[in-house]
This record gives sequence, structure tokens and C-alpha cells, in this order.
Amino acid sequence: MNKVYMDHSATTRTDDDIARIMVEYMTDHYGNPSSIHSFGRTVRKGVEEAREKIARCIGAEPNEIIFTSGGTESDNIAIRGAALANKKRGNHIITSTVEHHAVLDTCKALSREGFEVTFLPVDEYGMVNVEDVKKAITDQTILITIMHANNEVGTIQPIKEIGALAKERGITFHSDTVQSVGKIPVNVNELNIDLLSISAHKFYGPKGIGCLYMRKGARVLPISYGGSQERKRRPGTENVPGIIGFAAAMEKAVNSINEQAAYQSKLRDKLINGIFDRIDFIKLNGHPTERLPNNVNMSFQFIEGESLLLSLDMKGIAASSGSACTSGSLDPSHVLLAMGLNHETAHGSLRLTLGKDNTEEQIDYVLEVLPEIVERLRAMSPLYANAVKNGLHQEKGCCSNV
Repeated sequence: MNKVYMDHSATTRTDDDIARIMVEYMTDHYGNPSSIHSFGRTVRKGVEEAREKIARCIGAEPNEIIFTSGGTESDNIAIRGAALANKKRGNHIITSTVEHHAVLDTCKALSREGFEVTFLPVDEYGMVNVEDVKKAITDQTILITIMHANNEVGTIQPIKEIGALAKERGITFHSDTVQSVGKIPVNVNELNIDLLSISAHKFYGPKGIGCLYMRKGARVLPISYGGSQERKRRPGTENVPGIIGFAAAMEKAVNSINEQAAYQSKLRDKLINGIFDRIDFIKLNGHPTERLPNNVNMSFQFIEGESLLLSLDMKGIAASSGSACTSGSLDPSHVLLAMGLNHETAHGSLRLTLGKDNTEEQIDYVLEVLPEIVERLRAMSPLYANAVKNGLHQEKGCCSNV
């Protein structure tokens, strides 16, 4: 059986070279970086060199990098920490309806603690309108948090313009860049970002490690206590092997970003166009051009996404029906609903996200088996039978194509 992994937005395989580097910091260099003896000093040197590498990748200073366990913790520290630090100035937060749950749930929790949160709508492509952000700002606004690229549909947001607006008004701006770092260029100064979240396992690094970029002068209170590590913003003994692997993986991804973006976008477009050529009653979700180079998200009418996933898995193809953090839920994607899709169409969504190891042969294999699966599932669907009976018709390739 063919084994095809197309769920790289959920996680990636740790690169072999990265894994080997990490092992050295599990066996040879195992001291606690807070210890003053030679074992500790050696490890501390490795941690600080890693911090410098990560900072260079996003145009930051090393002392602006705070190591965390990943994107979710970084989002929580940024949003809750900034809200608490600035609450004397105001209580208003602006975000969007298509954020990752790490952002949405943190904002909802703050709304129960006296903060006012505006959840901005998006257009049919999942994009936030900069004018909507501008209109939402009040004299009480202390934080804007908008993701750089959506984890489900891949739409890239106008972060630079939103950041400039926040900077002009003196408002702290946070962006979840978990899906964009390593895939498209990210520079905190060019994008006017004050706080930024990153997770290593999205670009062939280890799981359980990430960072929060915190611009010098940004007001952020700690949300946990118990140590002086990471400038007291994130106490606890550092995950040293993870940090070393994180930095090496990020540097490798950023150094090859243009080459990989060109390669993966070519595969992406072949996959999208191939599906449109072979299957009807489908819709491309997300922006047709302003999208991540590896993201394909489509809705297949008259079938359930879960059935589609299981059928693909039986053919050796790993995919997703939405965010990995909510894949166990039977509820339709909140992102697709926010974009205006009805429940039935949203339930039939499929996300295929490509990586550096995917090949044209694998694309051909997916295009070979996917139409057969869709045809079989629709043959069992009373909704599809009713549509055919009523003479509904859609030309292949008629929906939003690239």
C-alpha cells in the first residue's frame, strides 16, 4: 500500500539531522542551564546560541525570544499577559472569528473576567478587512490579535496593514504565526508585530517546544510563577534538546523557504486543478491566491468529511478535515462557518497540506483514488440521489479554482 502523508499543518516529521543534534543534548550535554558549573555553562551557551538563531530568522533581538512549550502556550502568555499588563489603560481586545482555539478560547475567558472582546467577521475567503479593524478600535482598545495564516484554509491575512494601524494607535499587536513561519517570510519589523507565537513541530522540529517573540518595551505580565527562567515570563527548567532542535529546524526551514514555497505551491496547484478536473459539486475554501503554498482545503457536497478521511486512510493517505486540535469533534469547522458555508457543506471539508517530502507521484496517486472514493460515498448518500433526481448539475471545475 502507498503511504502518503498530507497533514503537515497538523504536524511534521522531525528532520533526521535535527533529531541527531537533539540527542547530543540528551546524552552528552545534559546539564541544567541554570547551573553555574561547566556542565551547566556548556548547555547555557547552546541555549543562547539557539535563541540568537531564532531571533535572526524573524528579524528580532535575542533577548526578545521567550521559549515556551509551543503555539498554544505562547498565545496564552501573549494575550492574557498583555491584557492583564494593560488593563489600567483599557479593557478592549480585537480578534477575528477564524482564529485558532488557543486564541479564541483565551479571549472568551478574558471576556468573562471583565474584558470586552470584538470578534471580527471575515469574507468568503476567510480574510479580515483592515477597515473593520479600524472601525472596531476604541479608546479602550489595548490589544489586537490576528493570525498571520489560517491553519485550516491557509488564507494569509493583511498583517502588515493591521500591524501598522495598531502601531499608529499605540495598541499592542499579537499574531499567531504558527502556520506561516518556515513557509512564507516573517519579519517582525516589516509586519509591525509586537508579540508573535511560533511552534517548532510545524517545520520539521520537535513537538513540545516553541517561543513567544516579545518586542522590547511590550507590556506583558507572566501567567505562571516559580522560577526566573526566560526573564520570569515562562518559569521552569528549559527544554534544552527541544530548544536546540527548534533553532536548527527553523534556520533550515527559513534558509530554504523560497525553494520550498515554489516546489510545494506547484504541487498544490496540480492537486487543486486535478481535483476540479475529476470531481463535481466541490468548492475550494480559502483565498485563491493569498494562501499558504502547501494548503489545499476543499468541500465535497453530499458526503461527510469523516467518511472521506477514513476512506483515504484505508488507501494510505493521511489528511484532515480541519484543525488537528478539534479533529475529534463532530461539529463543523468554525472557520468554514465564519466564511459563510452552511453546515452540510462545512461537514464535507477536506484539508490536504503538503510538505517537502511529497512528490508529483503522490499527487497522481491521490488524484487516482480520491474520485473513486467520492463517487462511492455519494452513491450511498440520499442527499446526492435527491440532487441528481432534481436535475442539479455543476460543471467540473466551475467553482473557485486557482
